[in-house]
Amino acid sequence: MRVTDNTNYGVVRDSIQRSRSRMENLQTQNATLKKVNKPSDDPVGAAKLLEVRTDKVNNEQYQNNSKLAESNLNNTDHALEDLSEIVMRAKEIAINQSSSASSTHESRVGVAEEVKQLLERSIATGNRRIGDRYIFGGFKTDQPPIDSEGRYHGDQGEMMVEIGREVYIGMNIPGIDVFNTQPQVSGDQKRIQQQEEKEEGTERTPASENEESAPSTPNVNLFQELKALRIGLLTGDVNLIRGTLDRFDDLQGKIIACRSKIGSRMSGIQGAASTMERHTVTNAQLTSAIEDADMTQVVSDLAKEETVFKSSLASSKHLIQPTLLDFLR
Repeated sequence: MRVTDNTNYGVVRDSIQRSRSRMENLQTQNATLKKVNKPSDDPVGAAKLLEVRTDKVNNEQYQNNSKLAESNLNNTDHALEDLSEIVMRAKEIAINQSSSASSTHESRVGVAEEVKQLLERSIATGNRRIGDRYIFGGFKTDQPPIDSEGRYHGDQGEMMVEIGREVYIGMNIPGIDVFNTQPQVSGDQKRIQQQEEKEEGTERTPASENEESAPSTPNVNLFQELKALRIGLLTGDVNLIRGTLDRFDDLQGKIIACRSKIGSRMSGIQGAASTMERHTVTNAQLTSAIEDADMTQVVSDLAKEETVFKSSLASSKHLIQPTLLDFLR
C-alpha cells in the first residue's frame, strides 16, 4: 500500500504536537512548582486535594471559634475573680463587725458605705461586656443582665461553639448560675419536666412526695446578701451581720465552682487547638506529596523533551520529500 504525502504530513504534525504538548506541560510544572495544575493531570489526586482544602477551611473556622470562645471565657474568668475579691472583702467586713465589743455604731456606718460600693461594683461586674455583648446575660447579650437593684434579667442560655468536628463547648456562663448558690428552674423547664414525666408514665411515691415537701436548702443571692450586710451595719443588727458569714462562704464556693468549669473548658479548647495544629501539619504534608513537583525530575524531563522536539523538527525534513514544484523553482 502506497504511503501518501498527506499521511506523512499527518504523522509529522502529530509527533511534533505531542512533543510540544509534553514540553508545555513540563514548562508549566517548572513555573508553578506543581505537578497537578488541573484535574486532568491527576483526577484521583485532584479529588483528594479538594477534600484536603475543604478540611483546611473547616479547621481554620474551628480555630477562629476556639479563639472566640477562649476570649469570652478569659473575660468571664476575670470577672469571676473580681466577684471573688468582693465576696472575700464583704466576709472580712462581716467578721470584723460581727462583734459588738470591737465595733461602734459610727464604725459600722462608715463600713456600710464601703459595702454599698462593693454592691455597686458587683453589679458593674455582672454587667461586664465584650464589645456590645454582655457576658453574663445568657442568650440576652444586648441588654444589661443586672439592674440597679440587683435583679437578674438575663436567661440560662449557654452559647455553644464548634471547636472541632462534632465537638462543642460553651463559651459563656449564665449569670443566674454565678450570682446564686442554686440553679434556677424556669417555668418552661418545669413544664417540660412535667410533660416528660407524663409521657414516661412515672408515678410519684409517697416517699418522693415527702421528699418534695421537705424544706430544701434556701438559695443565696450575692446582691441580696450584700444588701443584708449593709442593712445589718446601718441598724447595728449583729445577728444579721453574723448570718451573712456562712452565706458568703456558699457564694465563694459557687464562684470557685464556676471558675473550675471555665478552667476545664479552657483545657478542652487548648486540647482541640493542639489537635487542629497536628491535623493542619498532616494536611500540608499530604498536599505537598500529591501536588508538589519533583524539580530535579521536571528539569531533567524538560531537557530531554526539548531534545526530542528538536529531533522531531529535524527528522521532519527527511520524512517530507521534495516535490516536482520544488525542482521547478
